[in-house]
Amino acid sequence: MENPLSVIVLAAGEGVRMRSGLPKVLHRLCGKPMLRILLDTLEGLSPRRLLLVIGHGADMVKETIGPGYEYILQEEQLGTGHAVMVTEKFLEPDDVNLLIMAGDVPLVTKDTLEGFTRFFLEKRGDAALITMEPEDPSGYGRILRDSSGEVRGIVEEEDASREEIAIKEVNASIYIFRREALFRCLRHIGRDNRKGEYYLTDAIRELVKGGGKVLAWKSTDPTEVLGINSRDQLAEAVRIMQKRINQHWMSQGVTIVDPRQTYIEMDVQIERDTIIHPFTFLKGSTKIGEACEIGPFCRIQNSILGKDVVVEESVIRECVIDEGARIGPYASLRPGTHVSSRAKVGTFVELKNTQLGRGSKVPHLSYMGDALIGEDVNIGAGSITCNYDGVSKHQTVIEDEAFIGSDTMFIAPVRIGKGAVTGAGSAITKDVPPESLGVERAEQRNIKDWRKRRSGEQGGKR
Repeated sequence: MENPLSVIVLAAGEGVRMRSGLPKVLHRLCGKPMLRILLDTLEGLSPRRLLLVIGHGADMVKETIGPGYEYILQEEQLGTGHAVMVTEKFLEPDDVNLLIMAGDVPLVTKDTLEGFTRFFLEKRGDAALITMEPEDPSGYGRILRDSSGEVRGIVEEEDASREEIAIKEVNASIYIFRREALFRCLRHIGRDNRKGEYYLTDAIRELVKGGGKVLAWKSTDPTEVLGINSRDQLAEAVRIMQKRINQHWMSQGVTIVDPRQTYIEMDVQIERDTIIHPFTFLKGSTKIGEACEIGPFCRIQNSILGKDVVVEESVIRECVIDEGARIGPYASLRPGTHVSSRAKVGTFVELKNTQLGRGSKVPHLSYMGDALIGEDVNIGAGSITCNYDGVSKHQTVIEDEAFIGSDTMFIAPVRIGKGAVTGAGSAITKDVPPESLGVERAEQRNIKDWRKRRSGEQGGKR
């Protein structure tokens, strides 16, 4: 390239149509703030500098995006032209070519920006802009061309005439300017419009008026350069991004049974030969191993699953599931849980901060919280750890090869030794030694003829 680009991202706006206390550029798209997505793409261009103009919710933006960028505060939001004006004193002599774009265009790809940059440098214009022809041009500035097809200006929709509103070609708000030409023109623009703002688009008009060369590069995929200004546009952007993500994983050997009903966030990783059934949500930094089967109706977040894991109709959050484990249906695995290889967590089971050993089973209707469970343990139905005394959490330890009878309650802290057994219906308050049977039951009492006696008493009362 002739000269590395310096990039200015305009991220100061409130986003009134979002109707939110959150700055518009921080609304999430498949797991990431839209501004974060755009910055990741821009960094792929290896720009000379990357400057972020912030204003509304500036502290929130800085905290969310983090260090590594040059933040410039636009204290009073007076339009896109004004946002660029406040960057002038921060620019350096080598900031010759400026790529300027809004922070609400997260769908644009590196390939598109590279193609646009090559076009600008090869044609040697004073400015270039990306245009598109979306199905619905509402909300976009219209591109004005002269009789020879050259760009002569951009008119914002609020200020357009009826004839201008009928124009299909619109401004995508992605520009490259020669720095000197840009700021010369910005010094001549005013605020004589319905919003009373300085429009960056007016710099295009001033360039043309002064004999400058303005280039237009039409996007072949209008969805890439769609801006997000409302909740419905955010939902549409999510749909487009999700389609890209699902297509990527299918190209890598993952079967997604119904991509339209599968949600996978941007940082998720999936290995080949895994099958994803409908109504599955894979979120955060989740990693799915090879040859797994996930779904239907699963939500897995920030978790790691090994090879050949099966999960159906379950929720897993911040857990590790080792090779060959079976989860569900209707299981809830909460943070801190580690399910070892070939272990089973069955129907209506909840685990929290629990280690379940290799080959162990919690088949149904049980809660294991703050538990350390060894290998080849069987937990009978309806068993629970009573791990919380109202002040502190306590651990239950169940050693290898123990057999837990149904409806056992472990009053933690308590330890069940290797090979020990608990009797069904027991409330275990003391340690059970290895190979021993722990039983706690009140003596059963049978009252003879109770039903007849009860009926007689009730009859007497009448």
